Amino acid sequence: MNWDDLRLFLAVARTGSISGAARQLDVQHSTVSRRMRQLEEKLGARLLERKTGGYELTQAGEDIKQAASRIEREVLGVDGALLGKDTALVGPLRVTAINNMANSVFMPMFAGFTRQHPLVELHVAVSNSDASLAQREADVAIRLTNTPPDTLIGKRVVTVASTIYASRSYLEQLRQQGGEPRWIGVDCCEFHKTWTRQCCGEQPHHFISDDTLLTLSAIREGLGVSILPCFMADTDPLLQRYCEPDPAYNLGLWVLMHPDLKRTARVLAFRDYMIHAIKARGDLFEGRCPECQ
Repeated sequence: MNWDDLRLFLAVARTGSISGAARQLDVQHSTVSRRMRQLEEKLGARLLERKTGGYELTQAGEDIKQAASRIEREVLGVDGALLGKDTALVGPLRVTAINNMANSVFMPMFAGFTRQHPLVELHVAVSNSDASLAQREADVAIRLTNTPPDTLIGKRVVTVASTIYASRSYLEQLRQQGGEPRWIGVDCCEFHKTWTRQCCGEQPHHFISDDTLLTLSAIREGLGVSILPCFMADTDPLLQRYCEPDPAYNLGLWVLMHPDLKRTARVLAFRDYMIHAIKARGDLFEGRCPECQ
C-alpha cells in the first residue's frame, strides 16, 4: 500500500460514497472506483459494502480506517511542521467561509486582501458545513458558532445578531388584516431550523429553503417571515424587522486555523487582515448599524 491509496480510502470512508470522495479529492468518479477495487485486490479483502444511499465499511475496512487515520496524523504532522516554517507571503491559501457571508459582506474584504498580497493565491470554498482543517481541506475557516472545536485555535471576532424579517409590503398587509404571520420554512442549518420551530410551532410551511440567500429572496417576494442575520437583511431596502434582535439568536463569528499553521506567514496575514476588517463592520454584524434601522 501507498499513502495515496490510503488517502483515497479515507475519503470514501468519511463521505460514505465514491462520488463524495471524488468531489473531495477533485478526481474522476471512475478513478476512485477503479483504485478502490485495486486496493481490495491487493489486500485480499473487501473493505466496503454497498448499502442504500452509499457504502458501509466491513470489519476489515474499519481496521484499515483506524490504521490509515494514525498514518494520516503522522503525515499531516510532518506537513504542519514544514508549513509552520513558511515565512513568505506567497503561495496558496485555502479559506472556507459561509455562503451568505462570502457572497456579500466578505467579498470586499477578500478583494482587499488579494490586492494587498498579490502573491498569495486565495482559494475560497463556500460551504455551510465544517471543512476539516485537521485534514488540510482548508487553512482557515470563518464560522458562526458558540462552541468552536477544541482542536483548532482562533478568535471570536464579533457577535452576529439575527431577528425576524418580512417585506415592507407584507408587514403592511399584516397590520391591516391582523392575524399571525406566515412562516417560511428553513433547512439551512440547525440554528435556524431550531429557532424557526420555536417561533412557529407546528405551523405548516408553504415554502421551504435550504439557503439563507434564497430565504431572503422569498421574504422579498412576500411569502412570509423568517429569521435572518442582521448583516444580510438590514441593508436590504425591501425588508423590515418584524421585531428587535433577540440575544438568544446571537452567534459568535470565529476566524479559526489549525495549531500547526500558527507560524505560517500567509495564514497569519489573512487572519489579522480579516479580524481587523470584520471589527470595522462590527455595527453591521451586531445589528446596530444606524443607517440600516
